Amino acid sequence: MAEQTAPPGSTGAPGAISPGPPGRRAEALPAEALPDKPDAAVVRDALGVGIAVGLSGFAFGVTSAGSGLSLLQTCVLSLLVFTGASQFALVGALAAGGNPYTAAAGAFFLGVRNAFYGLRLSQLLALPRAVRPFAAHWVIDETTAVTLPQPTRRAARIGFTVTGLTLYMLWNLTTLVGALGAEALGDTDAWGLDAASPAVFLALLAPMLKSTIERVTAGLAVLLALTLLPVLPAGVPVLLSALAAPVVLFLMGRTERGPNPEGPEDGVATRQEKTAQQEKEERRP
Repeated sequence: MAEQTAPPGSTGAPGAISPGPPGRRAEALPAEALPDKPDAAVVRDALGVGIAVGLSGFAFGVTSAGSGLSLLQTCVLSLLVFTGASQFALVGALAAGGNPYTAAAGAFFLGVRNAFYGLRLSQLLALPRAVRPFAAHWVIDETTAVTLPQPTRRAARIGFTVTGLTLYMLWNLTTLVGALGAEALGDTDAWGLDAASPAVFLALLAPMLKSTIERVTAGLAVLLALTLLPVLPAGVPVLLSALAAPVVLFLMGRTERGPNPEGPEDGVATRQEKTAQQEKEERRP
C-alpha cells in the first residue's frame, strides 16, 4: 500500500478521518466534532463480520473438494489467495468444465478490486512500511467494509486488524474442515453450499449501493451475467459483466448533457445570449 504522510480526505486532526466519501476533499473538522466510538464497539463489529464470513470457508472447502481439487490445493488457495469470491469463481468454473486459463482469468479480475480498496485503505490506515506487505494480504471486501465507516484512524486500524485476523484464521480452519468432510457429505451440489460465499458478499454489498448509479450498475451486471451464463464458457460471463460500469456511466453522461441539435458552438452562443438577457432583466428597476 502506497505511503502518504498527509492523506487526502484527512481532517487534519491527528488520527481523525474525514466522514466524507472517498476521493473528495472535505473541509477540516475539529476532532471533537467527529463521533466517538469506543474500542470495544469496533472490536465487536469486527468480530461479528469476521466470524460470520469466516465460517463460510467450510462451504469453500466442500465445494473445492467436490470440484476435484486435492486437500493441499484447497488449503493453499485459502492461504495464499484469501478472497472468497475469486476462490469460488475458480473452483466453480473448473467444476463446470471451464478452461483452466479462463477460470484463472475470471478469478484474477474479481480479485483486482482489492487493489482499489488498498488505495483507499492506505490513506486511512497509514501503516508502517514494514507492516504493509502483510496488511495487503488482508485487503478484501469484509475488512474494507468494516474499516471505511470508522471515525478515527485508531478505530480504523482496530477494525481492519481484528476483522482481518479473525477472518483469515477462521476461513483457513473451516476450509480445512470442509475439505476433510466433503466425502462424508456425499453429493456436494445437492447442498448448495457454493452459494454461501456469494450470498454473504451480496449481503455486505447491498447497504453500500446508496446512489441510483450504483444500483443500476449492480443490476445491469447481474443481468449480463445471468443472460450470458447459458451461452458462454464458465468464467466468461463474470468478466463481461464488468462492462456494466462503463455502459451506465456513458448513458448517464449523455443524459446529463442532453441533446444539442444546434451544435457545440451554437449551443455555447445561445447560452451566452440567455445569460446576457437575464442580466439585463435583473438590472431593470
